[in-house]
Amino acid sequence: MRVLVTGAAGFVGSHVVDLLVEQGHEVVALDALLPQAHGGELPEWSRRHDVVRGDVRDADLLDRLLSGVDAVCHQAAMVGHGLDPSDAPDYASHNDYATAVLLAAMHRAGTRRLVLASSMVVYGEGRYRCPAHGVTRPAPRTEADLAAGRFDPTCGACGATLTPQLVPEDAPLEPRSTYAATKLAQEHLAAAWARQTGGAVWALRYHNVYGPRMPRDTPYAGVAAIFRSALAAGRPPRVLEDGRQRRDFVHVTDVARANLLALATPAPDALVPVNVCSGEPHTVGDLATALADAMAGPMPLVVGGARAADVRHVVADPRRATELLGFTARVSFAEGVAAFAVDPLRAPAAVRTPSRADG
Repeated sequence: MRVLVTGAAGFVGSHVVDLLVEQGHEVVALDALLPQAHGGELPEWSRRHDVVRGDVRDADLLDRLLSGVDAVCHQAAMVGHGLDPSDAPDYASHNDYATAVLLAAMHRAGTRRLVLASSMVVYGEGRYRCPAHGVTRPAPRTEADLAAGRFDPTCGACGATLTPQLVPEDAPLEPRSTYAATKLAQEHLAAAWARQTGGAVWALRYHNVYGPRMPRDTPYAGVAAIFRSALAAGRPPRVLEDGRQRRDFVHVTDVARANLLALATPAPDALVPVNVCSGEPHTVGDLATALADAMAGPMPLVVGGARAADVRHVVADPRRATELLGFTARVSFAEGVAAFAVDPLRAPAAVRTPSRADG
């Protein structure tokens, strides 16, 4: 199979490329090498592949690269929590406009199979059950609640404390950040393309991905990398809220394997969303403590507070991935975090600021 992989030098994309090549597929690798992610240089682990440096928003380039391509694995994106709403134009351009350009080029090339890197952030808060009202959407967490250390959401109808449940793919979607909004927009764009062209899309909703090659020391880094950087500097990981917020931490090698299964499996509908997760939820405090133990560093410091748009619990239901793709994560939390303590990470990106000396 000939596969175009966008974001081919990135955290997930580079692992997907490695696995495709190992299994004998022909890869067309594309990456813009954005300075905020790469410092403008091709990472060492991608140098053995023939990576084309270019932008997904370049329609002429895509027309050339898509010749003879059987499927596209779209990993390129601007990711992470970001800085503030001033990031919105960049997120929309790199994630949504780029996806629209790619879909148009796929239509011209007659390529009808797409695997899209989506995210659990499209859900917003996870699924909750009220003892009186059953499955319900929680009331918004107020600044007063957070300041008082009341972190768990409550029922909007009766105020009762809610119990977190597994989040299935048909849960209501409520993106809370610019990044989340752009990931949901990517899904909608891809679904519309599939219905208009007869194509098919797997939208892989990644949960909290960690592992080797993870970006670090940028405003867009994930929590595992943030904790590891603190420990490497001899500082305790700073854990927001009370550390009991639940997530599903999934190893990047499992995520890459899910992508290959999706590339090899016909999607049964125009767009099929699938949780890509470990099925083994843990708290953020669990992650910080396990990493501190593995690195023989200071124990985490629970500092309270919460970032704007943060959610409390998002615990994935893994059943659809198993039923439709035959995917079950293989790397356990204990094994993955122990390895992550010494895994090679992406070098910090240095975004150069223009000055008068630049002429």
